[in-house]
Amino acid sequence: MGDKASKTDYSRPEYYYNRELSWIAFNNRVLGEARDKSIPLFERLKFLSITASNLDEFFMVRVASLKDMVNADYTKTDIAGMTPLEQLEAVGRATHELVNTQYSTYNRSLLPLLAQNGLFVIENHEDLSREDCAFVDRYFEDNVYPVLTPMAVDSSRPFPLIRNKSLNLGALVSRKTAKGHTKKLLFHKKSGAGRELEFATVQVPGGLSRIVLLPDAKDGTKRVILLEQIIERNMNKLFLNYDIECVFPFRIMRNADFSIEEEEAEDLLKEIEKQLKKRQWGQAIRLEVEAGIDGRLLDIIRKELMLDEQDIYSIPGPLDLTFLMKMYGFSGFGHLKYQPYVPQPVEELAPGADLFEEIRKRDILLHHPYQTFAPVVDFIKQASRDPDVLAIKQTLYRVSGNSPIIAALAYAAENGKQVSVLVELKARFDEENNIVWARKLEKAGCHVIYGLVGLKTHCKITLVVRREEEGIRRYVHLGTGNYNDATAKLYTDLGLLTCNEAIGEDATAVFNMLSGYSEPLGWNHLALAPLWLKDRFLYLIGREKENAMNKYPARIVAKMNSLCDPDIIRALYEAAAAGVKIELIVRGICCLRTGVEGINGNIEVRSIVGNFLEHARIFYFENAGDPELYMGSADWMPRNLDRRVEILFPILNPELRERVWHVLEVQLKDTQKAQLLQPDGTYSKVDGRGREACNAQEQFCREHVAAVAGKEQAQARTFKPEYGQESTKA
Repeated sequence: MGDKASKTDYSRPEYYYNRELSWIAFNNRVLGEARDKSIPLFERLKFLSITASNLDEFFMVRVASLKDMVNADYTKTDIAGMTPLEQLEAVGRATHELVNTQYSTYNRSLLPLLAQNGLFVIENHEDLSREDCAFVDRYFEDNVYPVLTPMAVDSSRPFPLIRNKSLNLGALVSRKTAKGHTKKLLFHKKSGAGRELEFATVQVPGGLSRIVLLPDAKDGTKRVILLEQIIERNMNKLFLNYDIECVFPFRIMRNADFSIEEEEAEDLLKEIEKQLKKRQWGQAIRLEVEAGIDGRLLDIIRKELMLDEQDIYSIPGPLDLTFLMKMYGFSGFGHLKYQPYVPQPVEELAPGADLFEEIRKRDILLHHPYQTFAPVVDFIKQASRDPDVLAIKQTLYRVSGNSPIIAALAYAAENGKQVSVLVELKARFDEENNIVWARKLEKAGCHVIYGLVGLKTHCKITLVVRREEEGIRRYVHLGTGNYNDATAKLYTDLGLLTCNEAIGEDATAVFNMLSGYSEPLGWNHLALAPLWLKDRFLYLIGREKENAMNKYPARIVAKMNSLCDPDIIRALYEAAAAGVKIELIVRGICCLRTGVEGINGNIEVRSIVGNFLEHARIFYFENAGDPELYMGSADWMPRNLDRRVEILFPILNPELRERVWHVLEVQLKDTQKAQLLQPDGTYSKVDGRGREACNAQEQFCREHVAAVAGKEQAQARTFKPEYGQESTKA
């Protein structure tokens, strides 16, 4: 087997999937949840909303990047052998298919089911009754009209700047004369009837609720209409001197990816603020229009935005399906939702426990959202109040809008503690939020670091330095997810609280490196990207390969969000060809193929898309019968391994290793939410015939309830986690 592995060139393009197409396949798996009839109706609405939100971000970043490469005549191929132009064309075809499936699901399945359950979405204002017309017209006058800014385009008024992701109504209008006749203008496009037409537009205000609830019908059913329909009905009130020829909604997506020359930027915070303003006005890359739009109107918009035909998406329904997430909050439909899962207390921690005392007894493993995130928040809060705590150091990548961790750090600094916080300003789409927190922390007296030049700091680590009778002791929290108490209820992550002396030394070295750019000579237990982590992974994979060749037990089980690093994939192929059994749990992008020559079926890839967002990174290596288990913040992607500060940490306690292994073991047994990657690149549901039914996320819910409340009580109820809006953000 070793000879076979050495003879095969695993760098050839046919051994890899394209990253962008793999992401679209992932979003199709999310869409599959919206199409799953076994899932409660309102949960399906959520999943459909998530696919729309995901697609927006994909276009703003990944498609925008491809367009930039094409415009720059960049022709280098990716690992799958595709040029940027070939990728862009393939992505265009795949996303058009995805959007068609989205709206087929919405129109043919979800809308009729909503109606059957007493919730009607009025799709066209022309279908309103006389009473409803009076209601929406009054609503328009009282709530909408004062907010709107109608804009007509003529020789003295240029085409307006259309904001990124904003929903707009475009119209063709003709100016009235004093007698009410249409006045001919030379500047504008002629209609088929010979009349001169002008383009006009109005933005649907994002500050108002897009979903407007109509008065309840006599039979008690609820009816809603979208705000753009109310505005469309009243367009004549916005353009009093015009006849309205036609009105159609449209929406554009702009390039939201920006690059910063950090070496040139004197103040990174100010430079990012400047770039954020530009994001609203980047190059247009996608245009969504309502199906049936007047060709003359479409032609004007397309030419002004300089878009090609393949960039236009004709939508048979309401644009921007993210409004469905708001609909989920409607009262009276609890029977169409899962019962919310309440994160359970951590079994080892009594209410109000002294965390430092408990951590001294043993390492503590946290499993979110099955267990509450409160101990992480309390760890910072207790440290901020404890007179024996000398210093708190923490990295922040994404935090919640009203973060209790930020408040605790500020409190600690105001009370004289040494507080150092690395706030990653380059966390995409959280830049503005992080700038606000950075300024608040600085004002409180914290030492704020804005990340490293050329790198994103993505690791999740907190160090608390405490003076005790025995001397200085270091307490450390390491995690796979962000210090965000809001997403911790929705994302599956793991964390470790420890006062292990060697890990504490490593943690100090991490923060010294981040603040002083000093590289330690060596590490005790931690492995960091971008300098050491990739080599560590390649060593661990290579060790399993050698063990297999020497007939020792060899197995790799790895769970992550994405897998697309070519060096890692190549190492996995070679290990599999040598006989290593490799089981991968990859939620999103996977550029590795499973039907590759020479690997003899030794690689299996599964993706779990469930009610929680799978976010943890766990890595198991058999190590000839002496298993090693690691967790960390990094996926197996070039950006994580080569361009970010990431941390991999071992689970040293045997009992905790068993618990982390159990997480992997249960997910490998999932028969209800897991899908397997096929050799042709498609995913198919696991064949559960002859096997015990298993939904990993539901099982973890039951187990953690059982640990706190007793097994009998847990088994008497069925728990379904509550799913929040997914971002592919890490």
